Amino acid sequence: MTQLERALTDEHASGLPASLRQVADALGLDPAGWCDLLSASLIGLAAGFAVKEVSTGRYVYASERMAELLGRSSEDMLGHTDADLFSTEVAASLRAAETSTVTLARPHGSDHRIERDQVRREFHVTRVLLNGRPDASGASKRYLCALWLDVSAQRQRDAQLTLALQQLEQQQQATEALRRETQDASLKDIDTGLFPNAHFEDQLRREVDLSLREHREFSMVSISIDPPTGTAGALGATARQRVIEALGRLLRSNTRAMDASCRVSDDRFAVLLSGVGLATAHSRMEGLRRQCATQIVVLDGQDFGFTVSMGVASFPHTAHTQDDLLQAADTALGAAQSRGGNHVTLASISFEGTF
Repeated sequence: MTQLERALTDEHASGLPASLRQVADALGLDPAGWCDLLSASLIGLAAGFAVKEVSTGRYVYASERMAELLGRSSEDMLGHTDADLFSTEVAASLRAAETSTVTLARPHGSDHRIERDQVRREFHVTRVLLNGRPDASGASKRYLCALWLDVSAQRQRDAQLTLALQQLEQQQQATEALRRETQDASLKDIDTGLFPNAHFEDQLRREVDLSLREHREFSMVSISIDPPTGTAGALGATARQRVIEALGRLLRSNTRAMDASCRVSDDRFAVLLSGVGLATAHSRMEGLRRQCATQIVVLDGQDFGFTVSMGVASFPHTAHTQDDLLQAADTALGAAQSRGGNHVTLASISFEGTF
């Protein structure tokens, strides 16, 4: 009989789980038979097994596999504590897990990282508290049985799988972003990089629906390039094309991702400002108007500028339907043009039917 079998048979048979004791009693089995079963199971699991006395913290048994996992011999471990065998950090971690097992008085598992031969290895350790039989004085020893499984390879595979999944997800996101970018580019106006009129109409319907459902305001701006004068007028259609391109760049840089800037016709543009009220919209468009008025366009070595007129309306404060909003913005645009251009004009506020 081995040292472990003698220990479990003579001193710890009462420490077997109740279900195992009931089976052993019912079948009339020798408790030592459970040691054979335990030994066979440990060999099959390639697990290390050790027993430690609770009061002293010293190892009283260590299987060959246990010693092999730690790069030692069984004799080296017997009679020693974790403080003798491991670094201070590892010993403290093991001691904390053992304290939890003793406190809970039930099986307890914990993970530990131990460096051996400059290679970090990971273990999952399951501990069970066993009570020995009382001696003549009535005192009994307590032992911690620990099952050590080397999970380094499994954890490495898990980490590699997690990394591969993360990389795959990143690739999918990049592919989807590229697909959307390519799709958007194919839909945008070549000269300005803005969406065409069809996209503007779809976005306007969504904004109206969102406004009605969530009771929030949004603004629409109608923009027209003022008639060219001076050098721009003399340079003709090519100069007009450069102005359109410059305005497209300014509109893209002055609107958010949630907004929609569109070219609705040859020299007419529209902007939808999501969640923006009339006053804020006017302030933002006034800033854009000033940028346009100071923008320098170069063609064939000649510099010239341009101006725009804008009409700002909001839903539902200046209009209560989609058609009314379009009309209100165009009416305000006409008022800005009638003032000689280079103006931002607000639509009249309606006091009926607002939120």
